[in-house]
Amino acid sequence: MSTVLFVGAGPGDPELITVKGLKALRQADLVVYAGSLVNRALLAELKPGARAVDSAPLALEEIVACMAEALAAGRQVVRLHTGDPCIYGAIQEQIAALAEHGIAAQVIPGVTAAFAAAAGLGQELTLPEVSQTVIISRREGRTPVPEREKLEKIAALGATLCLYLSVGMMEEVVADLLAGGAYAPSTPVAVVSKASWADEQRIEGTLGDITEKVRQAGISRQAVILVGEVLNARHQGVGEKSKLYDRNFVHGFRT
Repeated sequence: MSTVLFVGAGPGDPELITVKGLKALRQADLVVYAGSLVNRALLAELKPGARAVDSAPLALEEIVACMAEALAAGRQVVRLHTGDPCIYGAIQEQIAALAEHGIAAQVIPGVTAAFAAAAGLGQELTLPEVSQTVIISRREGRTPVPEREKLEKIAALGATLCLYLSVGMMEEVVADLLAGGAYAPSTPVAVVSKASWADEQRIEGTLGDITEKVRQAGISRQAVILVGEVLNARHQGVGEKSKLYDRNFVHGFRT
């Protein structure tokens, strides 16, 4: 059975693609890439004669037809997505449509923007006694979210929160988070635009002032919002340390 390789390009820095993803990219005869977000520098890795197609102006049926035609001609096909294909990548519908053509799919993961944003800040997202849960979500916009996942409901947990596709609604995001009851106006927030790109922007503040800071910075898209008390660690110290490197904590590799 023919197979399409769905490859995560990473968040922007072309060096953040995985070794396996880069190998697939270099071997491909056709690369259908998400031109609105994927760094075009990766296209320089294509072998001579390989074809690159920008999927940004194409509908689902056109994308699938393009890949199916190439596979029928015996060519290797890569579908190149930004970040990790499994996070807001709309790959399930593509995989299902390919299956209708008798075509299999394999996914090669990538670095998602939230992790690149945290890395750029030098910030761990999980800290003992602060937060051991990371939630990846988004605010409802033109695409709805299930009622049980409305932002104010998941905010009630008070965990570390990574929001995609929401920075254009920053005022509403803040209102929803405060309505959840677990976050306060003093809760730290970081907004990272174009994480890992050369023109990355980082804005830090609190739920009380982040909306105005983001407005002044002119950030309205392609940004991740990080929320939670873990963000205080770089300024106030880590507090309770993990057991991992505690000399008195015995485990299978340390007696």
